[in-house]
Amino acid sequence: MATGTVKWFNDAKGYGFITQDEGDDIFVHFSEIRGDGFRSLAEGQKVEFEVTAGPKGKKAANVRKV
Repeated sequence: MATGTVKWFNDAKGYGFITQDEGDDIFVHFSEIRGDGFRSLAEGQKVEFEVTAGPKGKKAANVRKV
């Protein structure tokens, strides 16, 4: 699993970006956030995730808050 920090996340649009600890920024969609309740991320929050291929490049999958 990769790790990183949430760069920004827009609750209204349901997506944002994670700055990987080793690598570039990566797209994250709310549907890939694991956990109960409202799926959102806070700026500066540490997360772990898998990197997968999306239609427009790499994206985060199975995102878990650390």
